[in-house]
Amino acid sequence: MIVRIMGEGQVRLAESRLAELDALDEELLAEMENGDGPGFRATLKALLAKVHELGEPLPDDALEPSDLILPSPEATLEEVRELLSDDGLIPGP
Repeated sequence: MIVRIMGEGQVRLAESRLAELDALDEELLAEMENGDGPGFRATLKALLAKVHELGEPLPDDALEPSDLILPSPEATLEEVRELLSDDGLIPGP
């Protein structure tokens, strides 16, 4: 699957690796619901770092349709709320 990180580019990530992101996604969702700004920021950065760790970056000139769009590391709580589904940022199994 192709994951776009807004402002950074795209990463190819095996769908089987999504489960490894679920705990961070759940933590991020809880921090957003509680209005925990510092926790939200740290968890968002950890989630994006994990996507980079597990995925393979696509070349800058590649334009693949994105299966999943994640916010930039600088995104605000409000911006991320707009991207959320009932499952969080990462679709559940």
